[in-house]
Amino acid sequence: MSKIRIATDSTADIPKSFREELNIAVLPLTILAGDKEYRDGVDIQPSEFYKIIDASTKLPASSQVSTTLYTQLFEETWKEGYTDLIHVTINSKGSGTYQAAVMSRDMFYEDHPEARETLQIHILDSMTYSMSYGIPVIEAARMIRDGASLEAVLTFLEEWLPHARPMFVPLNLKCVKKSGRISPAAAFVGDAIGLKPLITFEDGEAKILSKARGENAAITALVQTCLKERKPGTSYAIVHGYNMEALDKLRKACAEVMDQPPLTEYEVGCVIGINTGPDMVGIIYRT
Repeated sequence: MSKIRIATDSTADIPKSFREELNIAVLPLTILAGDKEYRDGVDIQPSEFYKIIDASTKLPASSQVSTTLYTQLFEETWKEGYTDLIHVTINSKGSGTYQAAVMSRDMFYEDHPEARETLQIHILDSMTYSMSYGIPVIEAARMIRDGASLEAVLTFLEEWLPHARPMFVPLNLKCVKKSGRISPAAAFVGDAIGLKPLITFEDGEAKILSKARGENAAITALVQTCLKERKPGTSYAIVHGYNMEALDKLRKACAEVMDQPPLTEYEVGCVIGINTGPDMVGIIYRT
């Protein structure tokens, strides 16, 4: 009989309540800010990190999950008698975490050849960011808790992930300009006339879907895009930074038109916050 464990990394932005309830293992990426290093979600929380971003002239950076952490995860999972470990990683085009996971798996089996017969490690590249893979990991963890087969869980993830849609609206373009998502000239013009871009990811690459003039129009465009694209009946999440007024507007706009409440509202994580900035809102859903 299968005994399945599910794991992901900190960029999935899964709230602590879900991690604890569903026994989801989360490995932290490392945040590099000035001369300091932080383990994402362990040594520093999003609200603390927003202050660092705002005060920084140079954007912090992030580095992949270490092979040491992967080795610890694999050995612990094996010793605890699991037959299968499903690990979903941040987009491989934006981080070396997926490659580190694959390399660590190979090293683990080299060191423990007997484990090949008792523990299967399934590593999935999410091809996306934040709760775009956090949501399906939560849903998959619920399936495991409720006794679903390995094949059913893997099929669910493999069907969801290509259709994951993160939609962010940075309300201040400073960080987006620094990250290279928008050229400095475009960001300057956008700030000057109040244009707010709707940013998503397609095939692992950032893409500006549209622009709206002003915060209210941007939030309306965000909700209408979700309403048009989202697969009915599937879970979605609201993401925000420190702009509580914008969050309240988005929350109310979703309540007026959505067929169900969000799975969760959460603060944008440190890694994603580097690129979007902390003055942002967004919706995560499946198309």
